[in-house]
Amino acid sequence: MESIGQLIKDEMKRQERSVSWMARKLDLDRSNVYRLFQRNSIDTDLLMRVSLALNVDYFAYFSQKLAKKANNATEV
Repeated sequence: MESIGQLIKDEMKRQERSVSWMARKLDLDRSNVYRLFQRNSIDTDLLMRVSLALNVDYFAYFSQKLAKKANNATEV
């Protein structure tokens, strides 16, 4: 599974959004946005803010992954 940082970076690229744009949306320094790209996990408040900024429901993405893993576990 891709890291959340990579998912965010990929979506920003898809939407042609800059690091500066994201920094303004999240009220962060640009350097913190670059650090975000390196992270494997983030807290739910930041995930909510990123989801709203990019108009992507990252919570649904992880819920789908969880459901898929749960289904695979019950099939064994």
